[in-house]
Amino acid sequence: MTRLLAALLLALLAACGQSDWPEPAPALWQVTGPAGRTGWLFGTIHALPDGAEWRTPALDAALAKAGPLVVEVGDLADPAVVRSVFARRAYTPGLPPLLARVPPDDRPALSAALNEAGLKGGDLTSLEDWAAALTLANALRAGDVTNGVDRALIEEARRVIALESVDEQLALFDTLPAPAQTALLRDAVREAGTPDDGKRTVAWLKGDVATLERDAATGLLADPLLRERLQTGRNRAWLGTITLLLDEGARPFVAVGAAHMLGAEGLPALLQARGYTVTRIQ
Repeated sequence: MTRLLAALLLALLAACGQSDWPEPAPALWQVTGPAGRTGWLFGTIHALPDGAEWRTPALDAALAKAGPLVVEVGDLADPAVVRSVFARRAYTPGLPPLLARVPPDDRPALSAALNEAGLKGGDLTSLEDWAAALTLANALRAGDVTNGVDRALIEEARRVIALESVDEQLALFDTLPAPAQTALLRDAVREAGTPDDGKRTVAWLKGDVATLERDAATGLLADPLLRERLQTGRNRAWLGTITLLLDEGARPFVAVGAAHMLGAEGLPALLQARGYTVTRIQ
């Protein structure tokens, strides 16, 4: 479940089995406040295939100068915490069969996705739509979160500040209106039927923000409600913590999902609108 959650929160930036990856240059920004105090923004990917390198001299130089590492969820790496929260939020007795919860045209694709994942519809009947979507996508994931960038950064950080708890993050899904949860399940089914050719991973490694923005506009985040709940609303909620750390001179290194860096409502643009100088350095 943890693998899937990470994938969906990052606009489904999943990895594939490709072996030839470009020279890494993932997008990295330096943020400078009016008083000259600095920090950094780095959009992460939560699962990478073996052989995909992402460390660069510019990234390592920023980390060497940085203070605390600021991430989305600090305790996501603890499976016991995640399982406990998921179990408390995900299950509702008496739900209709899973196939009955998606439009008729999507039912063959859902059946195929369940078969590919080695699951039966009945296995997920007691899960709410959002939880079934996460479970299905997790079972079909090609990448490995043990190769995740955020985990590697957390393991080496001296101090970690979490912007959310696991419960707060799962609550984003659990409190979605019923139609939005159904849309999430439907989109997970459709995503499962779309082969991953590695273009998203390549775009992330190259720092190709324009390609990532175009991809997000046609995927999960194309739904206005899901985009607000999973991306833009969270960006605004995080600004208070990020700007406080910047203004205090803490030199934060903010490493959150790459989708949170995109467009006019991404963290670089929001900080710039608040008077900070945001300069892309990689």
